[in-house]
Amino acid sequence: MIPVMRPWFGPEEEAAVGEVIASGWVAQGPRVAEFERAFAQSVQAGHGVAASSCTTALHLALVLAGVGPGDEVVVPSLSFIATANVVRYTGATPVFADIDPSTGNLTAKTVDAARTPRTRAVIVVHQAGVPADVEEIRAAHPGLTLVEDAACAAGSIYRDRPVGAGSAVSAWSFHPRKLLTTGEGGMLTTDDPEWTARARRLREHGMSVSAAERHATGSTAPEEYTEVGFNYRMTDLQAAVGLVQLRRLPELIARRRALAARYQELLAGIPGLTTVRDPEYGRSNFQSFWIALPGDFPMDRNRLLGFLAERGVSARRGIMAAHMEPAYADVPAAELPATEWLTGNSLILPLFHAMTEAEQDQVVEAVHAAAGA
Repeated sequence: MIPVMRPWFGPEEEAAVGEVIASGWVAQGPRVAEFERAFAQSVQAGHGVAASSCTTALHLALVLAGVGPGDEVVVPSLSFIATANVVRYTGATPVFADIDPSTGNLTAKTVDAARTPRTRAVIVVHQAGVPADVEEIRAAHPGLTLVEDAACAAGSIYRDRPVGAGSAVSAWSFHPRKLLTTGEGGMLTTDDPEWTARARRLREHGMSVSAAERHATGSTAPEEYTEVGFNYRMTDLQAAVGLVQLRRLPELIARRRALAARYQELLAGIPGLTTVRDPEYGRSNFQSFWIALPGDFPMDRNRLLGFLAERGVSARRGIMAAHMEPAYADVPAAELPATEWLTGNSLILPLFHAMTEAEQDQVVEAVHAAAGA
């Protein structure tokens, strides 16, 4: 079975983890600090704050933005459910907005349709690595804090700069489905030094001085807990892997873009089939390669998933729509036609660094066979 995704690991990651184990310091420490600096530099952000996941980094971002009970936050329904969940963690209310079906992303117009006088922030997702037009949204909604959910977007380019450059605050994922993985883990990036300092306290129970700092300085002074915090820390084991993965990122992206271009060429002969592509203002890292089926395709998306599996191809449904899930049945219904069309008619095809052309040909042949069924 050809998998949807397979991380690219080598002996360098194994050696890096071994060095951390040999050091005797495996919790959040010097490797995490090094990874924060290196990742922030790679996305042209002033500071990085490592976290246990992108979800926890997003939660911290909303706390920093002052989001709380009584506020509303505009989010795309077309996203992994964590994007909406973090709003509820703060006591605020998520308000679902529609997307541009060609990119899967929010636009200034779709945010405007969902905005109310209670709206405090908007979470803009760079879905599947396709950069959203954040400048357009920021210019149209200057009074809102714009949080970038860049979970899938490490290495994607927006207007000739890395996604996240110039952002008030962005959150990143290092889950195994992402290009750069630490197994689990995330990162918050920002140019604001005060937000950085507070995020580092909050991720470690609100401690005034971290355990790593006390160890490094030999301080015996007791720490203070200035506000209620969380346990959102990353370990040095994960950070050691992340540092190696970060060095691999340019090669990873080049390979994925080449495979994506080949998919686009080989699937172009199927009438009406839509494939994910770069927007005019940026370049995707192709974290996922999704296709959307035309209305006259011989089988629906779910039947196609089974058809592909029978031919040794592991595909996945397209990006979920949170407003259609039971957990959000209490959210007032909104008109989200583009979201509902894309989530119901799209699927994700295999794409990973070590994928061979023979494997890709097998995927393409199966899709063509389905189109001719």
